[in-house]
Amino acid sequence: MATIDPRTDARPTSADLTAPTTGHLIAGGKVAGTSVYDLAGETIGSIEDVMLDKGTGRVAYAVLSFGGFLGIGSKHYPLPWEMLSYNTRLGGYCVKIDRDRLEKAPTIEEGWHDRRRAVDEYWATPMI
Repeated sequence: MATIDPRTDARPTSADLTAPTTGHLIAGGKVAGTSVYDLAGETIGSIEDVMLDKGTGRVAYAVLSFGGFLGIGSKHYPLPWEMLSYNTRLGGYCVKIDRDRLEKAPTIEEGWHDRRRAVDEYWATPMI
């Protein structure tokens, strides 16, 4: 039987992905699908995925799925993770942006290669 080293073989188990999310940590697999709200408490979309910075291992962006109908025609907007704040009352993330600003933001569909600077400049956040 092979020995698993958690420093090199850190794969989430089904127990990790289904465990209750109390405290300050949440499994990445549970973030996907979480609703995102504006400051008025109106739903503006949901988290499609998170993007990790390979160098630091930290979450760099939440990919917000927005627009379309029943998921068809939605666009995907990378939002700097620091822009999101979890709201326990709503059971989702809140952001301080309005729909107009979001619709003008860079999307994943425009391509991601060498776009990080453009995304960070749009949201006026420094690169990590």
